Amino acid sequence: MMKPVEDVFLVVDVQYDFMPGGALAVAQGDEVVPVINRLARAFSHVVLTQDWHPRSHVSFAPNHAGRAPFETMTLPYGEQVLWPVHCVQDTDGAALHRDLHVPHARLVVRKGHHEHVDSYSAFLEADRATPTGLAGYLRDVGAKRIWLAGLATDYCVAWSALDARAAGFEASVIEDACRAIDLNGSLDKAWKDMQAAGIERVRSEDILKNIDRETT
Repeated sequence: MMKPVEDVFLVVDVQYDFMPGGALAVAQGDEVVPVINRLARAFSHVVLTQDWHPRSHVSFAPNHAGRAPFETMTLPYGEQVLWPVHCVQDTDGAALHRDLHVPHARLVVRKGHHEHVDSYSAFLEADRATPTGLAGYLRDVGAKRIWLAGLATDYCVAWSALDARAAGFEASVIEDACRAIDLNGSLDKAWKDMQAAGIERVRSEDILKNIDRETT
């Protein structure tokens, strides 16, 4: 038995540039793939996100003279971490992992495609004003609860979870189906922010056990 359509499994940025050896590698990032595949079979409603930057993107350190990756700078919309060039549109690094097996996914949300603003969240870009359209889609299809997995816990997963809550959805982050960058204490801060927002911290085995229990 699958979870009903109002429970949406949101799989965030399982792309090669975030895998070990990638341009913006997340340690053990590849370990989330089999966990996500197992979980996806338990959801009838799956949405994927994909970082999708132009090469001229404002968040890339090489596009700012004298700046290095992982420095921060102030942009018109606020503080921005400067990243290595990653997930450039239509490159191998931007591709979803070949072993990610979610053939029944209903939607792929591409984010970060606007040149002058970053977009960690699947719901709102970093200017905190420009929507991706995901919240409207989820409301239209009757979604109530969002279950999140993917990369990275402390950036795109956390921002998406917080924005899901702000948009009125219940949200749970599946801890063992995510991995973190953990830049300057960002992971601890992300979990604290998510807890304060009422986001549940769960593990995949608990979800799968509950579904197994419902079928017996």
